[in-house]
Amino acid sequence: MIGRIIKTPDCVAEGAKFLAEREPRFASALRETGPLPLRLRPDGFEQLFGAIVSQQVSVAAASSIWNRIKAAGLCDPQSILQATELELRTAGLSRQKIRYSRALAEARIDFERLRHCPDDEVVSTLTAVNGIGRWTAEIYALFSLGRADVFASGDLALQEAARILFETGDRPNERQLRKMAEAWTPWRAVAARLLWAYYRVVKDREGIR
Repeated sequence: MIGRIIKTPDCVAEGAKFLAEREPRFASALRETGPLPLRLRPDGFEQLFGAIVSQQVSVAAASSIWNRIKAAGLCDPQSILQATELELRTAGLSRQKIRYSRALAEARIDFERLRHCPDDEVVSTLTAVNGIGRWTAEIYALFSLGRADVFASGDLALQEAARILFETGDRPNERQLRKMAEAWTPWRAVAARLLWAYYRVVKDREGIR
């Protein structure tokens, strides 16, 4: 079985209302952030390939590399497997990212089937691919599949937002934040949206970009 799927802004608003009623600090954060964004993306190979391309580079660099990859017609599994290493490097991929990209192409994930898999199975299927970690898998489940109860506790912005909002002193690590988030089920994905929005509000207030 899979749980609730976020499809519209009304779904996000429903989750935000639930969280605000359960946790006063969330209610306070919502007053600062205003309505939360939907932030849904397409699913499929390109999304995961794009996540690999974006690893450990700036947003601008990732965008530039992705544009070169698209211009070279290297956005699907078959083209990646048929391309030479030189062609992939010319498009901007490092040797490590070439290995990861080929591993993803060779995995031949059934993305249609993945839409109907439980959250844990989605994460385990994706993390079985070399180059895809838990954070990437959870972000995919959260935004590409619209899963309402997935929470990327390894995300540094979420950890920092939780530290500020809940006044934890030290920034919670991945295990600690995952434990905290248990109280926010079945809307942990909306809690993530709220914490990301709150993080931006705080950083804008502090003048940090």
